[in-house]
Parts: sequence; structure tokens; C-alpha cells
Amino acid sequence: MVKLTGTDGTRIYSWSLAPGKYVLGRSPDCPLSVPDKTVSRNHAEIEVTPSGDQVFITDLGSHNGTAVDGQRISSQTLVRPGAHILFGQTEFKIAIGEDQLPASTTMQAAKLVEHEPEQSMVLSMREALKPLPSRVVDIPELLPTLFDMASALVLLESREAMLQRVLGIVAKVIPADRLAVLFVSDSQDQVFTGATLLPNGRDPGSFTLSRTIIKELLSNRNAILIGNPLDDPRFAGQQSIIMSALKSAMAVPLFDGDRVLGILYVDTTNPLHRYSDEYLRLLATFGNIIAARLVNSALLHEREEKQAMEVELRRASMIQRNLLAATLPELAGYQVHAFQKPSRLVGGDLYDVTLLPDGKLLVLVADVSGKGMGAALLMSNILASFRIRYQDPSFDLLHVIRQVSKQLWRYSAPEDFATLFAAIIEGPTGTVRYVNAGHNAPLLVRQSGAIEHLEPTGTLIGAFDMDPWTEATQQLSDGDLLFIFTDGVTEAMKENEQYTDVRMERMVVSVRNLDPAAIAARVTEDIEEFVGDAPRSDDITMAIVKKEPTR
Repeated sequence: MVKLTGTDGTRIYSWSLAPGKYVLGRSPDCPLSVPDKTVSRNHAEIEVTPSGDQVFITDLGSHNGTAVDGQRISSQTLVRPGAHILFGQTEFKIAIGEDQLPASTTMQAAKLVEHEPEQSMVLSMREALKPLPSRVVDIPELLPTLFDMASALVLLESREAMLQRVLGIVAKVIPADRLAVLFVSDSQDQVFTGATLLPNGRDPGSFTLSRTIIKELLSNRNAILIGNPLDDPRFAGQQSIIMSALKSAMAVPLFDGDRVLGILYVDTTNPLHRYSDEYLRLLATFGNIIAARLVNSALLHEREEKQAMEVELRRASMIQRNLLAATLPELAGYQVHAFQKPSRLVGGDLYDVTLLPDGKLLVLVADVSGKGMGAALLMSNILASFRIRYQDPSFDLLHVIRQVSKQLWRYSAPEDFATLFAAIIEGPTGTVRYVNAGHNAPLLVRQSGAIEHLEPTGTLIGAFDMDPWTEATQQLSDGDLLFIFTDGVTEAMKENEQYTDVRMERMVVSVRNLDPAAIAARVTEDIEEFVGDAPRSDDITMAIVKKEPTR
């Protein structure tokens, strides 16, 4: 018989596989269903040969791949017993025949029955964790066993391996026919075996537990010692916890603060090994150590995931910065500057400045819905969609915006959209043709200090399957400047107060005679002075084009 066991970090899986073919995948229709997001719906095929002594795995074109002992497989692969298998990011092992480990894992749910056990003892964990009685402390094997348990706190191994290790350690000082660590479903209505140990290697069988016991463990967080359940006529007709004559059992909750992580359970059929309150206190001590190790494992896993995410975010931030134009093109008679200060490592603002094949200057600023990685991906998509059309000799701004919006609407979620302002500037004449797709109205600041607003000429892009945009025209004269910005400028917050359009306009007018880079710096300094130590809530993006005064 072949046994496939594994975990996705929260669930434990175990299947006994007869000869034949099985599909493992995220789909509930798969014979081996693993509902983990890194597993494809039909991820891999597992074939057990008719002789039952060989196992082959074939990846079924999964998105995250299948790996055996660290090597990603692309064709049917023979898997050795004990090999480390990854389906996506879920970890599995194969055991065949005699190679199966005596200690096994299973995702089989424990049966809960309404019977209340008699001849039982209940202790609060506060009471159970008091100093051990001298009779227990004097057990010769206890001190080295506690050292072994303590070492389990620092060993770098998987949760499954750790649980198997500690159950073996517990078995050194607590006589038991069976030991188990059980985990509880999020709804607290099901109990699953996470690890089991049977000294003689028998199959662990199925659990039948009293709801009263589970309530004591999960709700009241009490340790419980169960006398002989088979002496209770209410249990006589029930399948026993080990399908034999159970004589005594103990269970303690594994908890972290107010949250129960699981249960440590032991039982015996030997009448000479009837458990006492001293054994219950000892089991509670072991359970406390196991709970600490589980918490440490969860924190380590969380830290590793956070570190991996930070690395990915830093890389995404670098990629995003590289997507933005680092060196801006020159247009005779004009000064051009673009600036961005993201509020996070990655953001949803974008700008682009380029010379089109006909020599005209295109300036583009957009603000994508949402924040974080999703907004950054959307931003890069929009930017790429524009850039692949720049070299078209017949580039038409209105037509391109319609194409990009339709693509965004068709291939993204309803909440994915963007405001956008794009302008084409003809150098010799100073003519500005622009489309404002629901964006903040840029400022056209005249050399005299007068302000004109380039109001929207249509709605935002990607939100609707329609073509509601029109193109408008303005004229830049000598000394005039075009100031384009995102709402991270005007909506910069200090407590409940915004920077506002009025303050921004007043600042831009006051520095209009400076070059565009100096204008952006002065506006940014004013925003920083206004915000102070308050956290930045949005990206700040500006693009400034100034027509040089005639000398």
C-alpha cells in the first residue's frame, strides 16, 4: 500500500493509495483535493503501478509547478519513498509498503458524540501547570526528556517533523498505546489529527470523542483525565478511540493566549497504566512546550513570508521606478520636468514624456484606482499599452486613449480604472492638444500669473465600454507653464485638513518664474511643511512643461 502525506501549513493530508491513477488538485472534484491557492485545479497525476511498489508523478501543466527533491518536473517522474514533493507550495511525502513510517498523519475528522464521560477529572490549565509533584519529578527519564522537549523549540524542521519528534519524546515518560496532536477547524466544530504515534506502527484508526470533552478543552481550556469509558454503558456500543478496550486517556489544550491551537491526547489499554492527576500535570507541561513551539513556528513562517514579501516589494519598486522615464526628451524652446514621490514602495501613479515620430512632445500623467501591488500592476499595464503605440507614424491621441480604455475595461475587474491626462505639444506654435479623462484639472499658468484650468473632456478610462472623450486645444505663450499633477498633491493630509487646490495654485503662481525642476521642488517642500510628521496617504506626481520666454 502507498501512503501520501503532506501539509499546506494549516491542514494535514494523508491518503492510502491502491494501484491506479489519481489526480491531485485544488478542485473539490479531484480524488486528492488540496484546497490551497498555490495548487492548480488539476495539478498533477499520481500513478501507483499494479505491483504497488512504484509511484510516478506527472505535472498536468500546473501554474506553480511540481517539484521532486527540489527539481521541477516536466514529464512523468518516478518518485522514491521518502522523496520531498512540492505541489505548488504544499509539501508531501510518499511512503511505500514497509517504508511507511510508524508515525503517520491523517486529515480524518474525529467523530463527536453527545456522551458525557464518567470517572473523569478536570483541571484548569493554571492548576495543571503548577510545579510538578515530587513523585513525578523523581522519574529518572523526566529531566533528559524535558531537555529533549526544550531542544524541539529551536530545531529548524517542519511542523510535521516536529510533532512526530515531540510525540516520541512524550512516549518516553508517559506510557501510552497511542499519542496524538489534534488541530481544530476555524469553526471549532471539527477536530483533525495533525500527528499520531503508535509504538507498534498500527493504523491509528478513527477518533470518537465526547463533545463534552471537546468543550472542556476548547471552550474552558481545561485539562481532562478520562477514566475507563467502557465502564460507562453509554460508551459500550461506541467504536472506541483505538478500536479496542481503552482503559484510560488524557487530553490537554494547546493554546496561545485566548486562542486554542489544538489538543495533545494520549490513551492506554493497559490496566497497569491507569493515569493519575500526576500524569495529567506532566502532560500539561509537555503540552505547554508544544504550544510554544507551534506559536514559534507560526511566527517564523509569518516572518519568512513578510521578508519574502518585502523583497518582492523592493524588487517591484525598482522595476516600477525603471519603467518611469529617467531622462526626459528635449524640445527646443521648452523646459520639461517630471517628478514622483510614492507613499509606499509601489504605487499607482504614472507619468511619461516622449517625443513622437513627428517631433511633437507627448506628456502623460495618470492615477490608477487602489493602492499597493495591484495598482502598480495596473499602472505598468497602462504605461506599456501607450508605449507600444508611440512609434506609430499616425499616432492619434484620442484613438489610442479609446483603445487603452477598452483593453482595460475588457481584461480587468470593474474596480480597476484610472484617471488620465495626456497632452501633445507642438513646439514651434505652442499648441497643446489634450484629453482629460476624469483627471484633476491641470493648471495653465500664464506668465502674468493668471490661471486657466484644463477641465475633463471625458470620464476616466477602463470604467465603461464607451468612447466618451473629446480632444481640446490650448495655447502656450512665452513664459507660460503647464502644471499637471495627481490628487496626492492637493489631498495631502494633516490630521483632518487637506493641502487643497487653493494652496497649490497659490504656491505654483508664486514660483512660476523658476524652472520646472525648481517649481516641483518648492511645491514638494510646501507639501512636506504642511503635512509634517503625518503619514503620507497617496503618491505625489507632477509633470511640468514651461515655454521659455523670448530673450
